[in-house]
Amino acid sequence: MSPTDVTHIASGKVRDLYAAGDDELLLVASDRISTYDVVHPTTVPDKGRILTGLSAFWFDHLGDLLPHHLIAARGSAVLEGLDIAGAGLDAGWLAGRTMRCRRTRVVPFECVVRGHLAGSGWVDYQRTGAVCGVPLPAGLEEAGALPEPLFTPATKAADGEHDENVPFAAMVDALGAPLAEELRRRALAIHAAGAAHAASVGLILADTKLEFGLVDDGAGGQELLLVDEVLTPDSSRYWPADRWAPGCSPPSFDKQYVRDHVSATGWDRRPPAPALPDDVVAATRARYVEAYERITGSSFSVWWPGGAATADG
Repeated sequence: MSPTDVTHIASGKVRDLYAAGDDELLLVASDRISTYDVVHPTTVPDKGRILTGLSAFWFDHLGDLLPHHLIAARGSAVLEGLDIAGAGLDAGWLAGRTMRCRRTRVVPFECVVRGHLAGSGWVDYQRTGAVCGVPLPAGLEEAGALPEPLFTPATKAADGEHDENVPFAAMVDALGAPLAEELRRRALAIHAAGAAHAASVGLILADTKLEFGLVDDGAGGQELLLVDEVLTPDSSRYWPADRWAPGCSPPSFDKQYVRDHVSATGWDRRPPAPALPDDVVAATRARYVEAYERITGSSFSVWWPGGAATADG
């Protein structure tokens, strides 16, 4: 049997997407890092493999809760039967950073769940007393826990633009009430499961962004799947529980360290993004590795024995 063709479809700020035949995709996480929607010329060694390993952990952890798109992320099954050479790809580079997935029709909304008041939610609350149009009690503090987790959808932005928060009613109008309500239900369930596991390892899952896709179910209907990355430091805000207190912004396990550095340089957040010094790269990588190891309970070297020896653009 001839190998299945692999074709490049698109590249985002971090991930490269390839079609593997008609029904599958390769989702490849690079080591690129962006801040304020601009990609830096400096990469963070192993970042793509850390994100892939974390997504694989969470897809497995959540597998009993809901269906998802992941077929394989490790071992020979990831590339078996695929003509990666024809696409100009190298198996060594793909190893550890590639998810082989079912191809879906991606729902055109980001499904955001907020358990704590942070980021744009805190800014919105200070200005309006609400988050994405949802009224909240007066007197809440930055980083404080919300009375209950909020589902706040956002439209998926074109490259280089920010996602736009929209009211739940806009999702209902676009998708219909049954699908919109099911997306909300599943997103809240994933956040609850993620927050419970995070708490068990001394972390707070402050908020997360999720994506879903639809596939034909073979009986004339559609099946809803969790897609893309899930509960990684690039799509979620994690805080160490022992350094959290309402009223201030705790340190996080994401690229906030890079944001703080580039903000201090006076960069105007317009392209091109500045290069990053070695100490910032090393500290950022250490935060991603710590997130992986605390969440999975396993050394990163088990997922990727090559350690810090690999970097890519």
